[in-house]
Formats: sequence, structure tokens, C-alpha cells
Amino acid sequence: MLEFEEALKIIAALARPSSSERISLEDADGRILSEDVVADRNYPPFNRAAMDGYAIRFSDWQQGIRKYRVVETILAGQTSHAEITSGSCYKIMTGAATPPSADVIIRREDARELDSEVELSAESLRKFQNISLEAEDAAKGSVLAKAPLRCEPQLISLLAATGYHEVSVYKLPSVSLVTTGDEVVPLPGPVNPVQIRNSNQYLLRSLLKKWQIVPQLCRHVADDPAALRETLDAAIKADITIINGGVSAGDADYVPAILRELGVREIFHKVAIRPGKPLWIGQTDDGRTVFALPGNPLSCLTTFTLFVETFFYHSLGFGGRPSYKIPLNQKRNKKSQLTEFFPVKLNAQASGLDILPFNGSGDITAGLLADGLAAHPKEESSIECGQLVDFYPFKSIF
Repeated sequence: MLEFEEALKIIAALARPSSSERISLEDADGRILSEDVVADRNYPPFNRAAMDGYAIRFSDWQQGIRKYRVVETILAGQTSHAEITSGSCYKIMTGAATPPSADVIIRREDARELDSEVELSAESLRKFQNISLEAEDAAKGSVLAKAPLRCEPQLISLLAATGYHEVSVYKLPSVSLVTTGDEVVPLPGPVNPVQIRNSNQYLLRSLLKKWQIVPQLCRHVADDPAALRETLDAAIKADITIINGGVSAGDADYVPAILRELGVREIFHKVAIRPGKPLWIGQTDDGRTVFALPGNPLSCLTTFTLFVETFFYHSLGFGGRPSYKIPLNQKRNKKSQLTEFFPVKLNAQASGLDILPFNGSGDITAGLLADGLAAHPKEESSIECGQLVDFYPFKSIF
């Protein structure tokens, strides 16, 4: 049985970097950028007025000139056609290009407009005040954002501002999703006292959707070897197959044996963690990867978060799944000799993690309000209040 850290290293080695594809910016939301964003010109591309006001020569102000003749009004997007001389100014609007002959702007609130001129005042003034200078945000050719990055709204805005109507993103893997079990029934429909609804299928589909992945095959199959073999034979044609249930040591846990019959080489079976110990990982000769996750709800969530997402992070250009050292706000004891993972909630006021109670890995409410999982190392029987623990957030951080 593998230790947790060893299992992560094996999964990282199994992951093959995805190739890239170009897509339209309109379709880029949530995808992982595979190229750096480079400034196509200076930003701002000109000396930009930071507010509505009057643009003058700073040397005039130093000489004590306070009344100016307006030679031109400049709106955003317009080009100036006049040049100011001593005692003259521009009336200028926010975002407009400030002509080279002006090097300071006095805001409109500090101006008193007269019949043929404007009287300006300011408590203090410095050269280029209220002007955003050309290239002060970024120079042409500079890297504005380094890949890989998830295309969130802020990045989409930057890409549009710098002229990227198409972007290079990592290709998404094809995924099959198979849930198993005689006791599992679909929604909607009746459920008898000894059956459970297929919540894990919805859990896994939602987890995949965070990565913009929609399974090409999504199917439930009973604990019947012939039916399992038929379904899994179709499923493993995808780049990644995720199977839920049927991987423990029970009489109806047929999945590992059937996968081996179908030519999927076992990489490892069982990891020294709780929950999630029965995890099974395999790969075909041509690199298609199979994750067989245990069936209890928290076990399913835990193994996807720790192992499947580690695979995704490596495949899509990241160096691995992020974790953080954060203090635990309560003491925790354990009895097992395994590395234990438990749901926690970030507490900003207490600057740490709060332990959330749950009744084992089959508890359907486990993880409901959690921000992620914390790890209790196998070699430590207890964690003291305030002790740093490894925190694995549920929300993917790119």
C-alpha cells in the first residue's frame, strides 16, 4: 500500500502535458491559457488624462500664471490640432490623449470658468500630476500575464484590451464517467429503504465542470461483470476514465479485475489514507488513464480533489496541485495509522481552519460547508490547536 506522497509523485509522472489549441476569445472563459500575454504596444499608448480638467504647461504655473485661455477642448478618442503656448490651456476629458505641450492637469473642480478664459487654483501641484504617462503600466513587448492561467473575467478583459481575439489554450482531455452499484438508483425515481440515489455522478460531473470538462460518456452500471465489461470497454477509449465504486475487497467489487482483462495496467491499488484508501489507478499502453474511486461520498470527493485534480494540474501546465500551510483552530486526535483528511472551513477572523464535524465518509453532509481538506499526517497521533497543517482547497486556484 502506497503512502500519500508516493502516490502523488506517481500520478504526476503519469500525466502527459496537453497540447494547445487556438480558440476565439468568446469561448475562452474557464479555459487554461497556454501562452503568455504580451503587450502589443505601450500601455497607456499615450499620455492619458486621469480626470476631467485643464491641461497646462507646468512652467507657466511655476511662473505664477493662474488665468488661461482655452485653445481647444479634447475629448477621449480625439486628436489635438492645436499647441498651447504661455498662458493658454486645453480643456480635457478623462481618458483623452494629453498633447506633448501640456505636462500637468488641474482638475475641473479647481477651475472657475470666465467669459474668455479660465482661472485655475490648486493647493499643490507637481509635473505630470493627473496624467497617466505613456507606458507606465506596461511597455510594448513586456509580459503582462504568464501562462498557465485560468481565463477569468479579469484576464479576458486584459486579452481583449491587448488585441487577442483568439487565444492559445490547453486542450481538454476527453473523459468518461462511470458509476457502479446495485444499490444506486438514478434521479428522478423511487428509492427503497436499502437503496441510495446516485449523488456521486452529480458530484463528479460538477467537479469536472470546474475544468470546463463535460464527460463524453456518462453511465451507471450495476454490479454485473458482463455489463461492467461492456461499459468499461467503451469508457476507456477516452483520455481519462473516472469510475466510482466497485474497487474495494467485497464480493461485488469487480472493477479492478475487469480493467486488467481490458488491458489496463494497474499502477497502484490502495493508498494509506482515510478516507479513500481503496483508490485504484491504471493506464493503457497508449497512455489513457483510469481512476477508480471509492464509492462513499466523502471518499469520492477526497480522492478526486487529491489525485484526479493533481493529474489535471500537471496535464494543463501547472507544476502540481496547490496546498497551503494554515493553522488549525482546534485540537484533533486520531486513532488510525493512516494519513487522514478531514473537511475544514477557512475562518478569517481566527486566521485559521475550523474543523467541520461529520459521521464518516458515508455522511452525505460531510464537506457541505467546507472550503477544502486538511491533512493529519500518519505519524502524528494528534494535532495541537494552532499547529500548521496542509490545506487542499476545493476551489481550484490557478
